[in-house]
Amino acid sequence: MSETESASKQWYVLHTYSGYENKVKSNIESRAQSMGMEDNIFRVVVPEQESHEIKDGKDKVTMQKEFPGYVLVEMVMTDQAWFIVRNTPGVTGFVGSHGSGSKPAPLLPDEVERILRQLGMSARHSNVDFEVGDVVTIVDGAFAKLTGKITEVDKEKLKLKVNIDMFGRETSTELDYDQADKI
Repeated sequence: MSETESASKQWYVLHTYSGYENKVKSNIESRAQSMGMEDNIFRVVVPEQESHEIKDGKDKVTMQKEFPGYVLVEMVMTDQAWFIVRNTPGVTGFVGSHGSGSKPAPLLPDEVERILRQLGMSARHSNVDFEVGDVVTIVDGAFAKLTGKITEVDKEKLKLKVNIDMFGRETSTELDYDQADKI
């Protein structure tokens, strides 16, 4: 059994230089791709929320960091993946690591679920490749057991827009990837 098969993918928190969160995200993503680590390093998330402020009489929308100086990374904790992420420029270390090369503790599943839902994302990464026009069955939520046709796919946030038939009218609903199964 390989090192990848024996470990499972989990979420970890990275500490970064404040203000470098987005740069760290893009660096990790490009390093994972260039070093062939896409099977060990998956999603990198900078937790941020839209913020509205009135400036000079105009509504200005900005993205506020939810946890300044921190980035979430979904990965399989192998020696090589740990080394690549840990040595990415701007990363000062993993949260939950006791130093001297020790591996960090992952976030608990309910912590990840809460943080990602707050950001409008799904914690579960689906292996299903949804496409516009696919017919799906809704497996969770208010419209469970109904079928519908996909009209939009957001692969970044793992969201689907699905048209369902509701009392003879076509109604659009937004779902997480894990709330739908392809027929």
